[in-house]
Amino acid sequence: MATAMMNKAINQINGMLPFLLQMPKKKFWLDYDSDVDVLYVNFQKPQRATDSEMLKNGILFRYKDTEVVGFYDIRCFNTQITTY
Repeated sequence: MATAMMNKAINQINGMLPFLLQMPKKKFWLDYDSDVDVLYVNFQKPQRATDSEMLKNGILFRYKDTEVVGFYDIRCFNTQITTY
């Protein structure tokens, strides 16, 4: 039986799927660190980002030159996912 936390996670992941499917790369890796509540989404392994940009909604985009190579969702489960 799904717990309330699992249901919340499923809803949030479902909310992110349209965004992920619009990204230029279709292969990506997900990692979640529960100690700091951050979801890491990487489009390259290793990422080797050269720059980053923090948005107001807690999303940190990682770039290698001008290419998006990943992003981090800061406070992933403690915030409501909205439009990116």
